[in-house]
Amino acid sequence: MKHVPLLLAIALIVSLATACGPATQPIETAAAPQVQDEAGQPAETPVAAEAPAVETVTIKVAVLPIIDALPLYVAQNEGLFEKHGVSVELVPVASAPERVQLEASGQVDGTINEILGVMQFNKENVQMQAVRYALRPSEGYGHFFILASGQSGITTPAELKDVEIGVSQGTVIEYVTERLLQAAGLTSDEIKTIPVPKIPDRMALLASGELKAATLPDPLGALAVQSGAVVVLDDSAHPEYGFSVYSFRKEFIEANPEAVMNFLLTIDEAIAHINANPTAYTAVLSDNKIVPPPLLGAYRVPPFPAADVPTEAEWLDALDWAKSKGMLDVDVSYADSVNPSLLLP
Repeated sequence: MKHVPLLLAIALIVSLATACGPATQPIETAAAPQVQDEAGQPAETPVAAEAPAVETVTIKVAVLPIIDALPLYVAQNEGLFEKHGVSVELVPVASAPERVQLEASGQVDGTINEILGVMQFNKENVQMQAVRYALRPSEGYGHFFILASGQSGITTPAELKDVEIGVSQGTVIEYVTERLLQAAGLTSDEIKTIPVPKIPDRMALLASGELKAATLPDPLGALAVQSGAVVVLDDSAHPEYGFSVYSFRKEFIEANPEAVMNFLLTIDEAIAHINANPTAYTAVLSDNKIVPPPLLGAYRVPPFPAADVPTEAEWLDALDWAKSKGMLDVDVSYADSVNPSLLLP
């Protein structure tokens, strides 16, 4: 049947919710002259004080099984964290709400999220700072896809006028959907979305035709296309909307700036490895359930971004959108919420 690979992959997605060297020879040295005190007696040799033990901090990072997190797994598998002198524990989470709960309770120090999430944490006081792009759409590599059901006959943005599009409400999915359609010429009044928060449900409804359109992230958008969905728009031409970021608790950054800097240096090296040989990481994608099995053979790993942080213009646009949706009623400070100081100049 046409949708069997999709249904198998959806079942998988649902299950996610739940050397010694040679010894050296001793070297003969001249005896050190004996030190005497003023009376001519041998003086006591001072004992050097022991250096205090330095405790290595372990950075706990909440990780969803998403393509954005590939550099974390590559760094872990290739020993890059140890190379840069940083201890990192990856804490798997099955959903964004679970990730937010761990962040709010201080059980993790950092994560990959979006600036909308950073804004929510900082609406009353600054608790979190974005310190680097994690993944950013680029030409030929969309991050989010507005898809039409194969049964709908829809192929162009104009045909999505007044058509209900399945999204996760109040998230980057809804934000990207609206901004892409506006850029394609639709007005706000012509854009209709319907909340379908669970991605497996969104995929199933799209495949059955019960939803005429839906927005899905990479790589699940590609899986839906493999099963008959049609790409109407993606965000490859608009990287200013659908990017993700590495974020850390502000308190943790202030207490451990060097550890966070070394973490980011590690990410830089992991990204260099991935971008130099993107086809080498199929096993990592499979082992960490980042890419569904039906896609593994054909999936193209996207290029990961150079070290940088979101711009103020990107921040303000997302802030305006969040305020228009009633998600925020204050102007959350860009300067306090985005921290570029931990990146190498």
